[in-house]
Amino acid sequence: MIDIFQYPDITFPEGFLWGATTAGQQVEGNNCSYHDDKQYAPKFAYGGVPYQMAGKACNSYERFEDDIQLLKQMHLGIYRMSIEWCRIEPQKGVFNDEAIQHYLHILQRLKEENIKVCLTLHHVSHPVWFHEQEAFHTMDNMPDWERYIEKVVPIYKDYVDYWIVINEMNIVFEYSEEERINMLQYHARGYHIIKKYSNAPVSSTLSYSMKEPFRGRYDKADCVMADYIDYVENEFFIHAIKTGEIVMPFHDAVYVPEVKDTCDFWALNTYVRQFINSRKKAFRFDNYQATHFHALSKPFFSEEICPDIMIEMLMRFKDKPIMITENGIAVEDDHIRIVYLAAMLQAMKQGMDLGAQVIGYLHWSLLDNWEWGTYHPTFGLATVDSETFDRK
Repeated sequence: MIDIFQYPDITFPEGFLWGATTAGQQVEGNNCSYHDDKQYAPKFAYGGVPYQMAGKACNSYERFEDDIQLLKQMHLGIYRMSIEWCRIEPQKGVFNDEAIQHYLHILQRLKEENIKVCLTLHHVSHPVWFHEQEAFHTMDNMPDWERYIEKVVPIYKDYVDYWIVINEMNIVFEYSEEERINMLQYHARGYHIIKKYSNAPVSSTLSYSMKEPFRGRYDKADCVMADYIDYVENEFFIHAIKTGEIVMPFHDAVYVPEVKDTCDFWALNTYVRQFINSRKKAFRFDNYQATHFHALSKPFFSEEICPDIMIEMLMRFKDKPIMITENGIAVEDDHIRIVYLAAMLQAMKQGMDLGAQVIGYLHWSLLDNWEWGTYHPTFGLATVDSETFDRK
């Protein structure tokens, strides 16, 4: 039983970074990416619920100043945000100076308020024209990717403290194995372009969940399956960054020297563990009834508090500095969120005591926002009124 009132008092190092994260597509509103194009929108979102378009989201494109004030009120010293390629280059080769200057103004305002910036260049969404060119399914689009990064990095470099090239290229619900192989190379190209202009640390985020054999470590089939899933989601990325070798099962290995050492720090997003059940075709959706609870009126993936995931993850990545770039839980009762946060921070500090070089913790999310087809999951440190867009 988790009783946060029995936790020992903990303190974090001076200069430790506390912050929050958002993604442009999820908070800005009236975006022009392929996610806002009805012909590309899926028919169903989480749990079979009809897909909701993002619409005005949190209207942060217009109300970014409110978000900055929230960060100040919460005493947060770093903000991870993304710029939207679809706004910056709405047509291939045609840049929108208004959008470029808009993001520059936000970055300048954050600096004026002494809030550090972790800037993401690609957080899932991108222009419709890039999507119609098959996006990361092909390496043929590399010149378009290079043009985008070469455009924005010199403009924003003086205001960025940490760079994220691509968010969660390993997430299987979004990208195929072929795309993941390609995206490591897109990441590497982005890394090297950034390094031409900026001395700030660069990484790409990994969506990390520990893979638990559903029947425990003595069930061979579940263990083999869990190890395999861990490899194709986690280890392929880690191995490539450490060696330059991209090894994906059932694909010829690709050695790309420029991929090696292209993460100056590990940027890790983590929420829950995944139970791997080798006896099911849908092998990743089981849970333990003893630890599972209903945090929302409709089922969602984050309905467990398992602080073990934090220590296990930190021990795996302790060879480099680590920034927790996303961590949180979607709940309707904030008391549960408090327990989740206390448990994760307690585990994070213990991981640091065991040798992990954690430099910061960024909560997902600053705001209740659009969660890729639905507004139902509420991850925010602040609520947003759907009509007035007032934050609380």
